[in-house]
Amino acid sequence: MKFFIQSGAALGLLGVALGAFGAHALRGMLEASGRTATFETAVKYQFYHALALVLVGVLMQVFSSNPSIVKLLNWSGYSLLGGTLIFSGSLYILCFTGITWLGAITPLGGVAMIAGWALLLWAFV
Repeated sequence: MKFFIQSGAALGLLGVALGAFGAHALRGMLEASGRTATFETAVKYQFYHALALVLVGVLMQVFSSNPSIVKLLNWSGYSLLGGTLIFSGSLYILCFTGITWLGAITPLGGVAMIAGWALLLWAFV
């Protein structure tokens, strides 16, 4: 429970820092490499899923007396966290290094994020 709130808060904090850094200090480099949109996508998805992780942590506390819901929320949280790290992380690395083959693993992060949302839905169906 607490882990997902902490993870969401950390991803949110890093999202603000990276977004500001990208908009100011990295603007020229991102424009020159044509990676501005890629960087913005990484930050945007990191933020969405930071909030989702906080939500999962709060929901785990609210429904702590229902083990079946908590179990699904736990899986949801790990899927959202792992997916965000893979998705946004691979895009950040692509932007900073230009290593294009990392684009091949980005969809794996997307699939994990989709699974996290599906598990969140399943917990309350």
